[in-house]
Amino acid sequence: MKPGKACLFPILFLLFGGVASAGKYRQHFGNEASFETLEEARLNAPALLAEWTGRTYVPDPAMDAYPAGTTFVYRSARMFTDLSAAARMNTNILVYTDRSFANRDAALAFLEELGLTGIIGKAYGSVVLVTPIDKEKGFGLADQTAYYQLQSAMCNVGYSRRAEGKLNHYADSAWYGGVTYRYLVGLDGGATFINNYVAGTFDYITRIAGLLLVGGNMERIREVASFVPAYLVNAPGAVVAKYRAANATDAWGTQGDLNYYFNQARPLQRVIVASGNDRDVRSIVRDAYDRLFTKAMRVPVAKANLHTASTPYADYNFNAAPYSLGARNAITDGVTADKVHVVERQEERFKDMAAPSGEYLDTWYELLPEEVKNNTAPRHSIPLVLANHGGGDDPLQYLDEIGLVQLAGEKRIAVVAPFHSNVTGILSEVLPELVRYMLDAYPALDPSRVYCTGYSMGGRAAMAALSGDAGVFAAAVAQGAVTYLATEEQEKQYADIDIPILFTTSTYDFHMDEATLVLRLSYYFGMKAVTFDYTTLINQYLGYNGMEPVRFDFAAHPMSGFKGDTYERVMLNNEYATHTWMIHNRDGVPMVGLNVTEFLPHGLYQEYAGIFWNFAKHYSRNLETGEVVYNPFVE
Repeated sequence: MKPGKACLFPILFLLFGGVASAGKYRQHFGNEASFETLEEARLNAPALLAEWTGRTYVPDPAMDAYPAGTTFVYRSARMFTDLSAAARMNTNILVYTDRSFANRDAALAFLEELGLTGIIGKAYGSVVLVTPIDKEKGFGLADQTAYYQLQSAMCNVGYSRRAEGKLNHYADSAWYGGVTYRYLVGLDGGATFINNYVAGTFDYITRIAGLLLVGGNMERIREVASFVPAYLVNAPGAVVAKYRAANATDAWGTQGDLNYYFNQARPLQRVIVASGNDRDVRSIVRDAYDRLFTKAMRVPVAKANLHTASTPYADYNFNAAPYSLGARNAITDGVTADKVHVVERQEERFKDMAAPSGEYLDTWYELLPEEVKNNTAPRHSIPLVLANHGGGDDPLQYLDEIGLVQLAGEKRIAVVAPFHSNVTGILSEVLPELVRYMLDAYPALDPSRVYCTGYSMGGRAAMAALSGDAGVFAAAVAQGAVTYLATEEQEKQYADIDIPILFTTSTYDFHMDEATLVLRLSYYFGMKAVTFDYTTLINQYLGYNGMEPVRFDFAAHPMSGFKGDTYERVMLNNEYATHTWMIHNRDGVPMVGLNVTEFLPHGLYQEYAGIFWNFAKHYSRNLETGEVVYNPFVE
């Protein structure tokens, strides 16, 4: 069925097709593209989502009082499914214009004219077209209320509530919502509306990863509440100055007829300025998408309800501000701009290593720099990372939100990321085999520099992989990890094998408890202390590496419980402090460490890939002797 009709869609299909494993991995719905009024979208969504997923859906009540006749929804084919956190990858482009449309076909033609239907067709996600409530007076305060309602519903990904014994999932976020890739386009009166009613509100603007404003103005009393990547066309000088101030720009340049301003330390804080009455809006939209939207994302890492307290829908998922602004390495047609190929695999290769239930590892992603995929890199020159997603996460969504897609392009490393939710009982057996498959398949990969990481349930998977064959890996980082304790048989390998490992956690993670002692340093008063499960793991791996256990003393050493041989505190992304303590072996090599990031809950953060890499990159394994080699000078 073509866009322009009220749509009914076929049942979803598996992304990878025909392998009959019990894993049932799904990343995309099998839907066709659709274009509806918002009212039609809310009417169609619950029944169709229920058909596709087997769940019960209801319209999000945040939208019950949303003004009718103002908004249209274009959904691309193959939206990311909400059966996992993959739905957070849906790109959302919200377009505000004071133009009126006689009917749905005219509104669709407008989006096609802007080129947005083509853009979203490759990005996957939705374009939401919003017009004023008052068609004669244009946008105003009532439209700001509607903006809040729409934001609440679209960002409420994965929310459900039990009523009358039934678990009801909210449909709007699954149908046309998303979180991480959220962008605004304002045209003329729509640009003025964004300037006056969105940009000045901290909760609103800090969820936006980029905006394009064509024309428009801004009241003198208004300010931009926080930094946001902005592309301004024919904007008054005073408006440009306000966006520059919000982004703390301290450098500038030109490219053709564009002026751009940016913060040297945080280059995502960027303002691009264009002028001229002869500009083609379609080309402007494309340029803004390529220059800004594909370069930045917002990851919702703040504590729940931060800066959104006492508002309606305060208990909604991801209802907090600010979302963290991070670098995005956008994937289009299976490849990033810096030529990292994303290869989707679903195979029976590991069928012989099945769990008692018959399930086996059949799905994984490979992130391959082009020189690895094409076998043009020198033999054994590219590091490999085994990266394991957390519970409920999608492997690719995990890689992106934790910063590994960006890291793969920047550092030219390869990554393999299995979908392992259905095979937790056989991870110690199959994950080392997945690594061996990668090393055999791609000669450029370096078997002396294979690293292992994972978040939450994925941190447990990382330790399971080590327990299966630690000698495959040069180092590991278990992040926010669910505990995995090796069996006695698995522990025997550590008589001959050392393994450098870093454990990471954060203030509101389940690995941190409130400190109960009055601490000697007032700076630390009220800080949290690492919990029993992490103290157990730290001492376990100290023992594996032939080192003395730690006697934890949280009165003397708040948060960590031990001093460490080295300690470092740095700021991540100019927003969150992170602390790292390392314990060295008798040769002075840091072998076991703890990292704690302040004020973050249990969840993915794009800076965590950097914490992983800054630790792991210093290690390699001598393939002849099996010994760990430490190089402190690796960049």
